[in-house]
Order: sequence, then C-alpha cells, then structure tokens
Amino acid sequence: MSTPPSPPFLAPDSLAQLSQRLRDFAAERDWQPFHAPKNLASALIVEAGELLEHFQWLTEDQSRALAQAGPAKDAVAAEMADVLLYLVQLASALEVDLLDAAARKMVVNAVKYPVEKARGRADRASEL
Repeated sequence: MSTPPSPPFLAPDSLAQLSQRLRDFAAERDWQPFHAPKNLASALIVEAGELLEHFQWLTEDQSRALAQAGPAKDAVAAEMADVLLYLVQLASALEVDLLDAAARKMVVNAVKYPVEKARGRADRASEL
C-alpha cells in the first residue's frame, strides 16, 4: 500500500530551496544512482523535446496565444517545469550556481550583442 500524498506542495522561495527539495525527493526514492550528470542532461533534452512538441506546427500567432489560460497553457507549463527540474538537478550534480552562471552569461551576451548593433535584429553576433 502506498503512502498517502503529503500536504500541498508549496512553491520554493529560491533555486537553492528547489534544489534541496529535489535532492530530498530523489533520496526518498533512492534515485541518486540514476542521477549522474549524463543521465540528467539526457532527461533534460528529452523534456525540452516534449516542450517543443506543443509548438511544432503552430504559427507564430498561435504560439503567442498559448499565453491565454487553458489546457494548452497548462500542458506547456508542465513541460517547462520538467525542463526546469532537470536543469536544477543537473546544476546540483555539477555544483553550478545557476543564478551566478546566468548573470555571467548575460554580461557575455551584452558584449556580443551591443544595443546599438543588435536592436531589432535576429542576426548572429558574427553578422552584426
């Protein structure tokens, strides 16, 4: 017989708290042996593909319409959550501070794509 569900899951306040909850969740199920970085990266890509499926045949306008509440948005949100959860687990496994890495990457991108050259353009940095 399975254990009854716990009280409603409260949203974490930070990526660190989410990471800890994911570690606890995996530990309770003895899943750590399966959470090698390679496996987590593979699972992340699978989930990203499942997210992409929701957009595969949509026009740009139809994809923007997914912002409206409804079953399609809920399905996309669930896939986005899967991507986030695997990314946070991968960061934990590799001891990467995602917020720090994102901040550093934004600095790199600001240099690669200066406003005066990139505004209104979707070109690669090498084409600016």
